[in-house]
Amino acid sequence: MTGTNDTSYGQAVADRSGLWLPILIIVLCCGVEICLQVAARADLAPRLRATTFENGAFWAGLLWRWQPNYELQPYIMFLSYGFLHGGIMHLAVNMITLWSLSLGVLDRVRPSGFAVLYFGAMIGGGAAYAVLTTTPAPMVGASGALFGLAGGLLAWDYVDRSTRKDALRPVARTVGILILLNVVMWWALDGHLAWQAHLGGFVAGWILALLINPHPLVPDLDDNG
Repeated sequence: MTGTNDTSYGQAVADRSGLWLPILIIVLCCGVEICLQVAARADLAPRLRATTFENGAFWAGLLWRWQPNYELQPYIMFLSYGFLHGGIMHLAVNMITLWSLSLGVLDRVRPSGFAVLYFGAMIGGGAAYAVLTTTPAPMVGASGALFGLAGGLLAWDYVDRSTRKDALRPVARTVGILILLNVVMWWALDGHLAWQAHLGGFVAGWILALLINPHPLVPDLDDNG
């Protein structure tokens, strides 16, 4: 027998044509930051960044007693905050991370699954920030969604390893590294780190990944006996 395959197991999608979606997200994020940078440096609209953040950043207070600038702001901010960044360095780190994680995710799911995972984690990150933050400061950045992609990849790795009865230590080690990274960044940034969004995005990404594609991925088996 040759090419024996158990159809109960998932198969790699490897739909690299779906890279158009992370590329589009990168273009949108970069386009927003470039406009804000040009407006500030050319003195065209000195308050454009402040105005953009006032209307597009995630403000936890809007879910409680604050008055929104427009009717849908408390809802739109769950997505809009992920396209705003605090500067070029913040943007660059997030976009490089987005690109590297996207390759692995699109090897597992199609663009529609990527979209559910990415934007679902972004919403989950905002929700966790709203519940856990103790500051009225706004929150911006794509890192909540990025931690969701990481959570999804680790969830699939956990399922694959469990199915093959491989050691789960690499998964636990990676989770530990992510926790340590957050602690170091929180210390380096003097507490100005939205770790709540990272946590919420990671948990949402892990759960969504298993809902989108719960099947373990195993290689095809060839039996020449």
